[in-house]
Amino acid sequence: MRARPWWSGTSGKCRFLILGVVLMVIFLIRAAIYVATAALGLLVGSWILPEFHLALSGFLIAVLVFAVAQSVLGPFVFRMTNRYAPAAIGGFGLISTLISLIVASFFPNGLTINGFTTWILAALVVWATTTLGSWLLPLIFLKKRLAQRDAAKGH
Repeated sequence: MRARPWWSGTSGKCRFLILGVVLMVIFLIRAAIYVATAALGLLVGSWILPEFHLALSGFLIAVLVFAVAQSVLGPFVFRMTNRYAPAAIGGFGLISTLISLIVASFFPNGLTINGFTTWILAALVVWATTTLGSWLLPLIFLKKRLAQRDAAKGH
């Protein structure tokens, strides 16, 4: 006899509510990971590039502006690159990162980048850090969650 899913005895409205809560939790976890990787990317950029300055007083604003700009501009830049320059589709992440850095630098007391070379290197460093963080952070959290579940089951 097959075990029935835990939601099989619930009404349609209750299942819809449960699905909404689960989707909201997933969205919030992804948003937290996105903001964390944005913060990490900006920190790494400020640590390794001498002309990349991140003020402590405006750190949170710089991170939030960068994360929001990146999440809004990413799909737009992807569509424009795909439509007008399909050969450059691999570089759309770098382009959207550069544009997001420019937007974040407009806000005072946060992010300051000086020099053309530093702008290009900053986009590369921040993009690489956020990309790696986006891949690795979920794996780290998933590994911890699976270990907790196995410990609870007694494995």
